[in-house]
Amino acid sequence: MTRSWGSCLLLFTIFGALVASTDLNKNKAKVLRELKVINASNANVKQCLWFAMQEYNKESEDKYLFQVVKTIQVQMQVTDHLEYFIDVEIARSNCRKFSNSSENCVIQESSKLEKKVICSFLVGALPWNGEFIMMKKQCVDA
Repeated sequence: MTRSWGSCLLLFTIFGALVASTDLNKNKAKVLRELKVINASNANVKQCLWFAMQEYNKESEDKYLFQVVKTIQVQMQVTDHLEYFIDVEIARSNCRKFSNSSENCVIQESSKLEKKVICSFLVGALPWNGEFIMMKKQCVDA
């Protein structure tokens, strides 16, 4: 009995040492340059916003494509990649998702199909490699 109690104590001690030595921030990227507001006309921002809208429309159950109406704010920080925090107002267009038409899409206005949404996208990017990842997306009806 004493021997099994000693073994249990040894296992708890080892487990405690492992937990204590685990770096909880190990998987969190180190911020190299703090968050700052940047211009929405920046080429990398445009790429990230294009990517974010592709992802939004792909995941949306709406029959129509959504387009950006207004860019509210863009912020960027540097970690092991570039992180773009993009706040936009988007709206339903007159283009259906799966049409083969190359028509110019316009925003649905003054109809029962009119719908606007405010979205915050967090896009991780290595734009020089053409790599983009949607890290977070949060949208609410406007």
